[in-house]
Amino acid sequence: MVRLQSCSTFPKTRSNSVFKVQTSRYTARSLSQITFLNTVNLLEPVFRLAEKEWKDFIEEFTTLLSEVDPQVPPLPAKDVSHRIYRDVRFSNDKTPYKTGFSASFSRSGRKGIFAGFKPGGQSLLAAGSWQPGKNEIAMIRNNIVRSSRRLRNVISAPAFVELFGEAKRHPKNERQNIFGMDDELKVSPKGFDKNHKDIDLLKCRSFAVVHYFKDEEVLQEDFKEEVARIASIVRPFVHCLNDLMTISNEDEDDGDAEDEDEGGDEDEDEDGEDDEP
Repeated sequence: MVRLQSCSTFPKTRSNSVFKVQTSRYTARSLSQITFLNTVNLLEPVFRLAEKEWKDFIEEFTTLLSEVDPQVPPLPAKDVSHRIYRDVRFSNDKTPYKTGFSASFSRSGRKGIFAGFKPGGQSLLAAGSWQPGKNEIAMIRNNIVRSSRRLRNVISAPAFVELFGEAKRHPKNERQNIFGMDDELKVSPKGFDKNHKDIDLLKCRSFAVVHYFKDEEVLQEDFKEEVARIASIVRPFVHCLNDLMTISNEDEDDGDAEDEDEGGDEDEDEDGEDDEP
């Protein structure tokens, strides 16, 4: 049980006055704080149990993931899991803990897989890069201009399409495949022809896909295997994206033949010219 000394807000005083903290009564603020801390203490055992189950799950899943994608190192759960504490410094919501667990899996310094699990159908597996930096997005676009064949093949693979939708913009501009994200450009990026054959790819500001799981799916015995299966489908996409962010030569379009065949920071300037014909 947490015990706090009761206190009140300081009264307004003149510069030469002397005042004492009142300890004879609780204020609304101190009562609220005590209630909050007591609640946190009561929930601590529940959180620790959930945390242990999460780490056990991640340890087993990481082993499966390393088999699916040898480029992902088999790191311990503590090295891939995200902190459970929320940054509340600039938020009106002062809830101390997040309401779910999450982890990231990738080769050092590269883009990879993000897994987050929380109730209410909000569990997900995501892959790719969300809003890469200015230099990274420039590298991706320049390599797409050289050749988009490998990326097109990866996002058009049948297994990839089954999970994330057709590899084209949705007629109602909804999220589909890597297209339709909120940060997608409305006009062509600066320095690129609005009539370029790959303008749909060039307008992407993020290159990422997301698959959601229902709560009942998460509770299945073979859930780890299902997540690993989806990870195997997005593996070629992750490898392709990593290469697009680092390779800049004329041979890039040859890519990884295996990846082609398998299933699956800063503000930037936009070109002022309207894309509409």
